[in-house]
Amino acid sequence: MTRKIADIRRDYEGGQLDEAQVTEDPMPLFEEWLTLALDSEGLDGNAMTLATVDSQGLPHARVVLLKGVDEQGFVFYTNYHSHKGSELTNVPHASLVFWWPSLSRQVRVEGRVEQVSDEESDSYFASRPRASQLGAWIATQSVVIPDRTWIEERQSRFEQAYEGQEIPRPVHWGGYRVLPEMIEFWQGQPSRLHDRIRYERRDGHWHHFRLAP
Repeated sequence: MTRKIADIRRDYEGGQLDEAQVTEDPMPLFEEWLTLALDSEGLDGNAMTLATVDSQGLPHARVVLLKGVDEQGFVFYTNYHSHKGSELTNVPHASLVFWWPSLSRQVRVEGRVEQVSDEESDSYFASRPRASQLGAWIATQSVVIPDRTWIEERQSRFEQAYEGQEIPRPVHWGGYRVLPEMIEFWQGQPSRLHDRIRYERRDGHWHHFRLAP
């Protein structure tokens, strides 16, 4: 390593985030930030870190893609038999982190998790490119495999099996929705004096307040 990571510095700059000007409901503000991020971050604007906890209380995190957002929450899709799927079955709570470096912005989300309806999963699956649809069948996600050849052979078998046919959604593949109970907006500022506005849902209503940097 040629650079000392302890010496790497970045001074964050961005517009101010004032608790007196934010919306009462955090979702419109999130959608506004996401729209700007999709313009500034390109194809990575909807990337988010998903953190789950296993049955022993050990945390696990990975980057997934946000594929839907509305007043209910944040939707992503995966194999229900994957590590994260198993963890969400045992502990149906998760955290999300969005990081948009071009905007010096971060959003943290915490909440309960539930599977989306079959109809919603079917609709999204049908919108995917055919290769991605096949991928949901090919990838037995998170299991140990011998080598890359195993994937290629499995890919060939499924391509032949569904040649000239519509590809159905596997029953083991679908969506999860994170139902937010906390959303925190972070706007980077010079000298590490960042703006932080946190929303917490209590008794069915959102309350927001400023946190120290």
